[in-house]
Amino acid sequence: MQCDYFDAGACRSCTLMGTGYAAQLAAKSARVRALLGPAVPPSAWLPPQANAESGFRNRAKLAVGGRRGAPTLGILDPLGRGVDLRHCGLHEPGLAQAVPVVAGLVAACGLTPYDVPARQGELKHVLLTWSPDAELMARFVLRSPGQLPRVRELVPALHAAVPGTRVVSVNVQPEHKAVLEGPEEIVLTEADTLPMRVNGIRLHLRTRSFFQTSTAVAAALYRQARDWAEEIRPSTVLDLYCGVGGFALHLAGPGRQVVGIEVSPEAVLSARTSARELGAAATFEVGDATAYLRDRPAPDLVVVNPPRRGVGPLADRLEASAVEHLVYSSCSPASLAADLRRMPSLRVERARLFDMFPQTDHCEVMVRLRRV
Repeated sequence: MQCDYFDAGACRSCTLMGTGYAAQLAAKSARVRALLGPAVPPSAWLPPQANAESGFRNRAKLAVGGRRGAPTLGILDPLGRGVDLRHCGLHEPGLAQAVPVVAGLVAACGLTPYDVPARQGELKHVLLTWSPDAELMARFVLRSPGQLPRVRELVPALHAAVPGTRVVSVNVQPEHKAVLEGPEEIVLTEADTLPMRVNGIRLHLRTRSFFQTSTAVAAALYRQARDWAEEIRPSTVLDLYCGVGGFALHLAGPGRQVVGIEVSPEAVLSARTSARELGAAATFEVGDATAYLRDRPAPDLVVVNPPRRGVGPLADRLEASAVEHLVYSSCSPASLAADLRRMPSLRVERARLFDMFPQTDHCEVMVRLRRV
């Protein structure tokens, strides 16, 4: 992949830019194998799941800089000044077309970019998500609700310019610190979810829902988990950190009890919506993943997809439990390695790298473990 922004020194986020994709994938595989070491026997590794080297991101997290009428949408430099990256080559084709359109509308509507050094202005971030059905979720992060009327006036123009626009919202983040969004969200459209169709399953994303960066690789990740579950043939499945239900809904089937646990009520509501639409035998509850196993019968299969820090104390609970099978999807091989050391009775049978983030050192790793 070639990038004008990288070549000009404007953005160095893609640390592997200029390295051939085959070499990137080989280096990631070697690094992850070395990091996980003896916890994963060489025979357990499946071929890595590749990705497109460009045009793969379904989300754009755009910091806003510049001035009123001439905003920059991209990143901030070390001094807090805006660097415009509206033509970033990592975005999916539909998203790549939407970003400059949104930037133009922001310039025309008179929203004042937030000036980090001066601590003045209103618009901090523009967060865009693109679905496989060519629909858009657009979120505008403001310092205060004072500019909410301007964003309301922007909605019809956004619908006209990007016909697939489905959800538009304002998030209020009043604090002066490096936080992407705040606790208050105001949805300005009738629709409040963005359906993400993955392997024929419609997952509903609300404004603050987490979803994998690459839809194609997320689909491969879910298919792999489903294939492993078919080999195990569990009667009961517990999906911890279930989010909007991606793993749970892919594993649901006749004669199988599937329960998803997630701390976010918004994500659980989304998962329930998808399950109802599918008629899937899966239930979802708001709860803490670490505490859930206490005083409950052990399921045949547990699936975990934790944040970057890993499962932590939950690893000790899994080790002490009677859980027979575990599928662990990790966005941090380092925390995965630490968690595997805390579960010596659960041995890795299969492992696979999923290249969710080409042009960077980051990747997703999923392993299947069985109690010995």
